[in-house]
Amino acid sequence: MLPVNTIHQGDCLELLKEIDTGSVDLAFADPPFNIGYDYDEYEDDQEYEQYLSWCREWMGEVSRVLKPTGTFWLAIGDEYAAELKLICRNDLKLTCRSWVVWYYTFGVNCTKKFNRSHAHLFHFVKNPKRYTFNSEEPAVRVPSARQLVYADARANPAGRLPDDTWILRPQDVPGGFSESEDTWYFPRVAGTFKERAGFHGCQMPEQLLGRIIRISSNEGDLVLDPFAGSGTTLAVAKKLGRKWLGIELSKNYAVRANARLASITVGDPLSGSPNPLLSAPPTVPGRQRRPHKNAVAKQSVPELFDGLEE
Repeated sequence: MLPVNTIHQGDCLELLKEIDTGSVDLAFADPPFNIGYDYDEYEDDQEYEQYLSWCREWMGEVSRVLKPTGTFWLAIGDEYAAELKLICRNDLKLTCRSWVVWYYTFGVNCTKKFNRSHAHLFHFVKNPKRYTFNSEEPAVRVPSARQLVYADARANPAGRLPDDTWILRPQDVPGGFSESEDTWYFPRVAGTFKERAGFHGCQMPEQLLGRIIRISSNEGDLVLDPFAGSGTTLAVAKKLGRKWLGIELSKNYAVRANARLASITVGDPLSGSPNPLLSAPPTVPGRQRRPHKNAVAKQSVPELFDGLEE
C-alpha cells in the first residue's frame, strides 16, 4: 500500500497498482482532457482510441481501489464526456448518480464555435444503495427559494441540496441566474486570484472540491487524486480532516504540491469565497477601464441582487 498523506511522483497506471484493493473512500480525478494543453511532462494529444484505452485503464484501477461503498468524481470536458461516462457505466459497472454541469466565465475564447464556459462533473458510485452522501451537511446545503424569495414559514431552515448546475459568477448573468435557483457558486481560479498556486495552469477552486469532499466522505476517510496537479483536492481533504493520497507524473508539480500541503493545517479555512457576490477579486486599482463619456450608467452588483440575501 502506498503511504498516505503524501503525493507520490510517477505514472498513475503504475502507482495505482500499489494501492490496496477496496481501500479508498473517495476518488476525485481531473485528468488531461486530450485537447493539446501544454503540460510539462505529458503529451496531451493522443489518438482517439489511444486516449480512451488509457482512460479505461486508469479508471479501472480507480474503481478497483474504491471501497464497496466508495465514490468516484470525474471532471472532464465536452470532447470525451460521453465516452468516459459510458466506459464507467458499461465496462466498470459504476452507477452515475449525478451529471453536474459546472458553468464559469473567463473560459476558453473560441473563434469558430461558441466560447467554452463549462465542464462536466460525473458523480459515480460502486453501489447505488450504499454510498456516502452527507445530504444534511450544513456546509453543503443552500437556501431554498421559499427562504430567499417567499419568506415561507414552511421552509426548512436548514435549506436544501443544490441543483446540478453550478454557477461561478451570477453577477455576470443577473437576468439568467439568481440565488433563488439554488445553484452552486464557485470562483474559477484565475491568474490574479490570491488562491492561485502559480505553478499549474489547471487549478480547481477549493470551494468546489470542498462541496464534493464534504458530501461524499467523512472525517478520517481516505481521499485519492490520481492527477494531483497543484494539489487542490488533497489540500481541501487535509483541511477537512480526511486522509489523502495523491499521484502526479510531473516531478516539478509533485514537489511544489507537497510543499503546499506541508504548509496546511487540519481545520484551516478553504480558500476562495463561497459567496457569489465575492466570487472574484476586484480589478487592481489603476487598471480598471474608465467608462466612456456616452456610456449608460449600470447598476452595481449589490443593487442587482438587492433583497436576495437577508
